[in-house]
Amino acid sequence: MMSQRKKSNFSPLFIIGVLLLLGVFGQAEDWPRFRGQNGTGISMAKGIPSKFTLDDVNWRVELKGEGHASPVLWGGRVFVTSSNKVKGAFIVQCLSVVDGSEIWSVSRSQSAFRTHRYNHLTSSTPATDGQRLVVLVSRPGAHTLIALDLKGKQLWQRVFETTVSNHGGGISPILYEGQVVLAADEDNQSFLVSLDAKSGEQLWKVNRINAKAAFSTPCEFTDPSGAKGLVFNSMGHGVTFVDPSTGKTLWEQSRVFDKRTVSSSLVAGGLLIGTCGSGQGGNYLVAINPGEAAKGMPSSLAYKLRRSVPYVPTSLAKDGLLFLWGDGGVVTCVRAKTGKVLWQERVEGRFFGSPVWVDGRLFCISTNGKLVVIQASDKFNQIAVNDLDEPSNATPALAENRMYLRTLGHLISLGAY
Repeated sequence: MMSQRKKSNFSPLFIIGVLLLLGVFGQAEDWPRFRGQNGTGISMAKGIPSKFTLDDVNWRVELKGEGHASPVLWGGRVFVTSSNKVKGAFIVQCLSVVDGSEIWSVSRSQSAFRTHRYNHLTSSTPATDGQRLVVLVSRPGAHTLIALDLKGKQLWQRVFETTVSNHGGGISPILYEGQVVLAADEDNQSFLVSLDAKSGEQLWKVNRINAKAAFSTPCEFTDPSGAKGLVFNSMGHGVTFVDPSTGKTLWEQSRVFDKRTVSSSLVAGGLLIGTCGSGQGGNYLVAINPGEAAKGMPSSLAYKLRRSVPYVPTSLAKDGLLFLWGDGGVVTCVRAKTGKVLWQERVEGRFFGSPVWVDGRLFCISTNGKLVVIQASDKFNQIAVNDLDEPSNATPALAENRMYLRTLGHLISLGAY
């Protein structure tokens, strides 16, 4: 059970004024899951500076713990999770977008366990639909899904026994049409599961082939026949299109990955994109022509890329281009429909976070805490490198013309009010 602590350092009238201004000057843009709406990493924000120092930011607050989980945003609030190893606690914080002050926090006990040296006890990004916040807590032997209301009250909790990878946790849930969906492709006891978001009741659970653990987050997709579903990537199954109402596989491109899948599912130019790899290399990307579930038509391989393909970061698709941001700092731009390489250049740093697109630019944080900004076009142009003064494995989040940057133990707000 999670214990709750509430705190507020700003006046309710001030908050109401800010929210009214947001309603007047633009439609709310929320960031409900890993990499925002449907995991695209694309934001319509304006006024985010390319170059800045920490003296220029709106605010920078110290979190109650550390972690690699990316923040999510809804309705003028930012939600972020951390682990405090000294106190043995997993912590969820709700902060005001106005000044970073804490609105509430909840915590539960968490015992330390061994993870990969680049991982952390808290690497799973939460998800929200504006009514509830769903967080995942992992430990050896089990994943625990917890739903909170947006005031921090626990609504339900479900524990799923499984063999959590010796890399540690890192899978992230999504919310889809009143369901909480989790892909737990592990070394053993793999499954997909859907829960009723309101009650936590299990709607369906499908056992999966056991292979190397995947950390890929699914995305929504409508195939050419009009069938709606969710796309999952894993070594055991390849690229799978699933009916979210039943868990039934509608079509699948199997045996396309011979290594672990860490990057998340992505749609680019009507194709489905996935990557696989390892710390020892051999990474590659596949682009899949989707099947047509209503017509019984199978999927097929469109193309494969092998040179400087990311292992951990998820690629980004915009305006017919596909940007591959490699772990080692090699960034590649290709035509999304054909895989034709337009340019390939190196930027400073090593990367486990993923890029986001903002106003014609890509932003990505290196592991040593440098926010690299490049032009998102068919010609390479590095615009800036900004020092965040702390390591980071997280991905930026954006809402209402502000960017939120999670470093190991801090959260930063950047952009115009």
